[in-house]
Amino acid sequence: MLNETKEILVIGASGKTGRRLVRRLRGAGERVRAASRSGEVRFDWTQPTTWLRAVAGASAVYLIAPADPAAANDFVSQAVQSGVGRFVALSGRGIDKIDQDFSPSMVGAEQAVRDSGVEWTIIRANNFNQNFDEDLWHQPLIDGRLALPMGATPEPFVDAQDIADVAAALLTENGHHGQVYDLSGPHALTFAEAVTTIAKAAGRSVQYVELTPEQYRTELLAEGYSADDATALNAMFAGMRAGYLAQPTDAVRRILGRDPIDFDTYVARAATAGAWQ
Repeated sequence: MLNETKEILVIGASGKTGRRLVRRLRGAGERVRAASRSGEVRFDWTQPTTWLRAVAGASAVYLIAPADPAAANDFVSQAVQSGVGRFVALSGRGIDKIDQDFSPSMVGAEQAVRDSGVEWTIIRANNFNQNFDEDLWHQPLIDGRLALPMGATPEPFVDAQDIADVAAALLTENGHHGQVYDLSGPHALTFAEAVTTIAKAAGRSVQYVELTPEQYRTELLAEGYSADDATALNAMFAGMRAGYLAQPTDAVRRILGRDPIDFDTYVARAATAGAWQ
């Protein structure tokens, strides 16, 4: 354990991984500053005046990349000056291979912690299980149609709880400095298989439709996504189709000493909670 740790700052504490991380750390007796735009500790990437107050007294930070790549570098510099000695940054698996249109902010955040001069670890995660019930693909599933340009390349979806548990270990244990961990679930499955599993558990009809990248862009724009967001999402799927994210990894087991949560378990829990009703 880090004897010098005063508090751990969790940025994005109301998000999919952040709120689970806060719960995990507090359950282990750690002192946590839960930061977000409307949370316990106010933190807004677009308002640098909120950064210093949020980071004051913290010695470790869980970093979620801001939309502006330059902001991460400025924040990390401020944090180090305030006494932070460890960063754990959440990034995307394959970020070093996928077209830079996908997420220059993640690339910027990775570089900021690498250049910080203090301890850092990077988590590069596959797509979350929770994208199906909390975020990107939830409403399409409710509407009975998920349409994506994915093809038959499988994806080993990772559970947000596994990411939170890994982050908690990296923030509080020694031996992870300078490491980049690719986190995935235990098994890869296609989006068509994922939708079939969800539909069966939810007891409803849900259709998976394969789109071309052009068709996908057209649908995103019609749904109100910006042109930049449509370009970024198409870049992500291009990398996924190329297979950069398809192979399961053993990082969760190596760090936590247990298997990651499998997709069937996630779906059963979410369906029981009424996620797709």
